[in-house]
Amino acid sequence: MNSQRKPLAFAEFVSLLALMISMVAMATDIMLPALGIIGSDLQVTDPNHTQLIVSSLFVGLAVGQLFAGPLSDSIGRKPTIYIGYIIFIIGCVLSVSATSLELMLVGRILQGLGAAAPRVITTAIVRDSHEGRAMARIISITMAIFILVPAIAPSIGQGLIMLADWHVTFYFLMAMAFIGLVWFWLRQPETLAAENRHPFTITRIIIGIREICSYRTAVGYTLSAGFIYGVFVGYLSSARQVFQTTYQLGPLFALFFGMAALAIGSASVCNSRLVMRLGMRLLSRRALISLSVLSVA
Repeated sequence: MNSQRKPLAFAEFVSLLALMISMVAMATDIMLPALGIIGSDLQVTDPNHTQLIVSSLFVGLAVGQLFAGPLSDSIGRKPTIYIGYIIFIIGCVLSVSATSLELMLVGRILQGLGAAAPRVITTAIVRDSHEGRAMARIISITMAIFILVPAIAPSIGQGLIMLADWHVTFYFLMAMAFIGLVWFWLRQPETLAAENRHPFTITRIIIGIREICSYRTAVGYTLSAGFIYGVFVGYLSSARQVFQTTYQLGPLFALFFGMAALAIGSASVCNSRLVMRLGMRLLSRRALISLSVLSVA
C-alpha cells in the first residue's frame, strides 16, 4: 500500500469495491420497470423515445471512461472517485426533478459520466494494492457479486415504484452513491503514491489511443466487442417493451429479466474457465456463430 493508513480487511475491501463497481448496473436496471411511467409523466409521445433513458447513460459512461483513468493517474485514485460520485449525484438530482425528456437525458448522461470513475478505478485500486493470486481472487469475488446486481435491480425498482413512484428509484441511487462516497472517503486509503503519478494531458490520451490503434488485433477485438456491447445495450433499452408490452408480463418483467441476467452471469463464469482450455479466438468464434444462429431462430 502507498499510504500510512492501515489497509482494509479483506471482507470490507471486497464489499466496498463491489458496491462501487455495481453502481453502473444498478443505475441501468433499477428503472427499467418504470420506463413506461416515466415516459407518461414526461409526456413522451413516442414510446420508443423512452429507450433513450437507458442508452444515454452509456453515452456518459463511454466518455467518462476515456478520462477517468488518466485523471486518476494524475491526481490520485481517491480525488477522481470523489469527482465521479459528485457528478453522479448531480445527475440524479437533475433526473428526479426533470419535467421533460431532454432534462432527464442530461441527468442520465451525467450519471454515466460520474459512474465511470468508480467503475474503472476499482480495478486500478486492486492492481495498486495486490498482485498475483490475491489480485485475481479479489477481482473474481467482486465480479461474482457484480453479476447478481442486474438480476435483482429490476425487482428493487419494481418494488420501489409499487410503494411510491419512479422518483424513488433516483433517490435510491443517490443514497447508494452517498453511502459509497462516505464509506470510500472514511475507510479506503489512497493507493497511488505521489511519485508514481503522471501529468494529465490530452496529448497522453491521444498517444495511448494511437498506440492501441497501431495493433490490428486490438482494433479488431475492440470493434467486435463494441458491436456485441451495442446489441446488449439495445436489449437493455427495449427489454421493458418486449416483456411488458409484447408479451404482457406486467410486474413479472422483473422476474424474467432477472433470469436472463443470471444466464448472462453464468455464461461469464463459464467463459472464465473455458477460455483457459479453448483459447480466446476459438471460444469467441464459436460464441458468435452460436449467437447468430440463435438470433435467426
